[in-house]
Amino acid sequence: MGLPEISAVGRTKYRIAHVITRLELGGAQQNTLHCVAEHDRERFEAVLVAGAGGVLDADARAIPGARVHLVPWLKHPISPASDLAGLGRLGRLLREERIDLVHTHSSKAGILGRFAARRSGARAVVHTVHGWSFNDMQPAPLRRLYVALERAAARRTDRLVTVSRRDRDRGIALGIGTPERYRVLHSGIDPDRYRRPRGLRETVRRRLGYAPEDVVVGTLACLKPQKAPLDVVRAAAEARGSEPRLKFFIAGDGDLRPEVERLAVELGLGDAFRLLGWRRDVPDLLQAMDVFLLTSRFEGLPRAVLQAMAAGVAVVATAVDGTPEVVEDGVTGLLVPPGRPEAAAAAVVRLARDDALRHRCREAAQGRIDDAFDIRRMVRDLDALYLELLEGGHSSRD
Repeated sequence: MGLPEISAVGRTKYRIAHVITRLELGGAQQNTLHCVAEHDRERFEAVLVAGAGGVLDADARAIPGARVHLVPWLKHPISPASDLAGLGRLGRLLREERIDLVHTHSSKAGILGRFAARRSGARAVVHTVHGWSFNDMQPAPLRRLYVALERAAARRTDRLVTVSRRDRDRGIALGIGTPERYRVLHSGIDPDRYRRPRGLRETVRRRLGYAPEDVVVGTLACLKPQKAPLDVVRAAAEARGSEPRLKFFIAGDGDLRPEVERLAVELGLGDAFRLLGWRRDVPDLLQAMDVFLLTSRFEGLPRAVLQAMAAGVAVVATAVDGTPEVVEDGVTGLLVPPGRPEAAAAAVVRLARDDALRHRCREAAQGRIDDAFDIRRMVRDLDALYLELLEGGHSSRD
């Protein structure tokens, strides 16, 4: 791959670098890889920088025409000494790649990447907030530190892209950047990938070991505090107390797996609750579900909810951050308060027993996943934003 091309009327190709902390099997990571693969190759050359060791590393390396750097020094845990060294290395890498625009994602890469971008000589900086680095589960001093870091990084950012209006409003209220720097671009999916023939349902359910009379409730989530997987277990035990047809599974893995396994045993769930680990057959798993359950304590805009809605699965989700912007309570799904597994259990039982409500939610949900949540539109909008910054000179950094 050569350097960006220059013509008499200006640059015809720009080099864009996406920077993300680690390529785990999550919505932010999958959408970032999709952008790297699908940016308009007539206008952009794509570079990806990510911490090594993620589940999606092989997917990144397989992207045609992209320069991919999986580096050992970009790590999630905070370590002032190694982070300072990583900042210098990232700045040098971006400078060597002659990057025109840096687009950062996730908390650690979002902070380091934006400081490094200014040192590298990049002409524009974009950051996507897939969910702020601070949240109400953190101790107050740590939360204040993250807010201060986000304010400092915002002064080095031309555009702050949020995946929900809620995150935009929260950032502005906390003095993170100015209103004109924000752009709301909903996190997207390819809806067609999840709209499968209904005849596939029984085949997938048999393969997973479910009987026709079972009411299957599924969760797609990393087993970490943000997703509150222990609330899924508690909700499962509560719901089965009044509706024994219910069966539950979680597709995902993470640090909380031992605690999830212990609690499931303590609550006597037996084979009514299963942990499937990381799975790449998400469209098939959605076909097996009667109800999708997400118990997150905070979110940006959960990709798994969009996937479930596109697949025509009735959704129960916690009313946090961007989730209510797509799940309309009683219309496209049911919303419950975070940290209330008994409320999640009651919503699941309600859907299990009311076939008509479940059908109405499925139909309305599929209609809600329109162009606004299509990943192809998301990439087109990002391409247009990049050109606006690189050709229009609309920088608003301090």
